[in-house]
Amino acid sequence: QVQLVESGGGMVQAGGSLRLSCAASGLTIWYLTMAWYRQTPGQGRTLVARLRWMDNSTFYIDSVKGRFTITKDNARNTIYLQMTSLKPEDTAIYYCNEDPPDAGYWGRGTQVTVSS
Repeated sequence: QVQLVESGGGMVQAGGSLRLSCAASGLTIWYLTMAWYRQTPGQGRTLVARLRWMDNSTFYIDSVKGRFTITKDNARNTIYLQMTSLKPEDTAIYYCNEDPPDAGYWGRGTQVTVSS
């Protein structure tokens, strides 16, 4: 049974920072591309950042580039999302999954709320 558990969300004022964690179990991630996604009521669940495990290559959407950093800890089977200079439009539920995502792997996500 694959389990992805997100944590680290919370409430923060605009300009603040948060660090999200995603602990993976039951999944071999050494040869995968892992990603962070976010979901809002007005938009569907969309990718914001991804990391190729083997070579540590990364990709960020334009709206978060320079503010978010995706990293990994191979020993802990964990990926992180360091979020800085947060904006109200970053408010969403954040999830981790493969890229492309597996529909059966979605966890509960972690809520990030940024106040103006």
